[in-house]
Amino acid sequence: MTLVKSRFSTDASAQPGADSGRRRWLAGTARAVAGASLLSLVDPLVRAGAWAAGSDAPEQTEVKIGFIPLTDCASVVMASVLGIDKKHGVTITPSKEASWAAVRDKLLNGELAMAHVLYGLIYGVQLGIGGPRKDMAVLMSLSQNGQAITLSDKLLQAGARDGESLARLMASEKREYTFAQTFPTGTHAMWLYYWLAAYGIDPMNDAKVITVPPPQMVANMRVGNMDGYCVGEPWGARAIMDKIGFTAVTTQAIWRDHPEKVLGASADFVARNPNTARAVTAAILEAGKWIDASPENRRKTAETIAAKSYVNTNASAIVDRMLGQYEDGLGKRWNDAHAMRFSGDGAANFPYLSDGMWFLTQHKRWGLLKEHPDYLATARQVNRIDLYKQAAQAAGIAVPASEMRSSTLIDGVTWDGSNPAAYADAFKVKA
Repeated sequence: MTLVKSRFSTDASAQPGADSGRRRWLAGTARAVAGASLLSLVDPLVRAGAWAAGSDAPEQTEVKIGFIPLTDCASVVMASVLGIDKKHGVTITPSKEASWAAVRDKLLNGELAMAHVLYGLIYGVQLGIGGPRKDMAVLMSLSQNGQAITLSDKLLQAGARDGESLARLMASEKREYTFAQTFPTGTHAMWLYYWLAAYGIDPMNDAKVITVPPPQMVANMRVGNMDGYCVGEPWGARAIMDKIGFTAVTTQAIWRDHPEKVLGASADFVARNPNTARAVTAAILEAGKWIDASPENRRKTAETIAAKSYVNTNASAIVDRMLGQYEDGLGKRWNDAHAMRFSGDGAANFPYLSDGMWFLTQHKRWGLLKEHPDYLATARQVNRIDLYKQAAQAAGIAVPASEMRSSTLIDGVTWDGSNPAAYADAFKVKA
């Protein structure tokens, strides 16, 4: 199978920038941020520079953070664009990367200090699956919700509109069905597998699964390389705009307020630079709060990240779903109360231990892990709740009372982290 590059694909060497109109808006917004409107959102200690002086000063002030061209890179980008990073004594340089494998490799070799990265990628590296084994750190969750599974118009014409009808089609029309995800241990793979399995489709035996970088999904579906894919926005909305596919399900319909991308780093980088890690986390927490503060801020964010140096698409492909205004390409329109969020007053950012453990249960379910790991010990090692709490205090963000949370997913099964091994073993469809 030959995978083609999209005309919307990214240039990994591009540097942040925008056209003159965006420059004027950004300059005005940056001035506003320097004033009282945004500063009123944060703790007075931060405004006084409590975390940027003396022994708390960042060890490294220039911080290169990798990102993939997806809407949920927004809080990393806006922390830099709005100058929030400098309030905390650091300068964030967003670095556009070509694939999740590239992000992984650059985190491991030190070319990137941190990254907007898949939750499951960090955990996979921690346990030596999906790449070399290295101790890793999750500093915060960057976002919740906002991904989608797209099916091709070819499947629609054959009668597949949702999971149930897709299962009937695949049972009756025997051929090779190909679905794409973005990284073998990542969130998109896990959402895709979970959704298929909820309808009795075994992703490991009933279909062929391939890995495609997010910006290349649309072009590859256009030429028939896959029947469906799971990816972050705007590449679900883009398929509808280009009339090549439709949204079969949003990921928030699979798991309401699910964890998505995280701010990840190697554990040794964090050990050498704890103040830097805290400062960057605090800055991105503030940026997420700014994005979520109003529809207008979300629109301005969409306009900013649409630039060639970031997501490289039309702002119109980003803004509607950022605002929760969805259409599925089949005529249905709705306002989604659980669209992508970057803060939720901290609820979207806390690195819950149960969130990290869930990805391990799915890695075990699908045979990526051969034995049950020590789920809780791994999550406690990776998710740096200690540093997160310090950063949240610096940014004036509330911290939840519990390090675990409970959710019921699309198949009616509840996950609360209490017995991960039994949870992983109980699924009917598994490797």
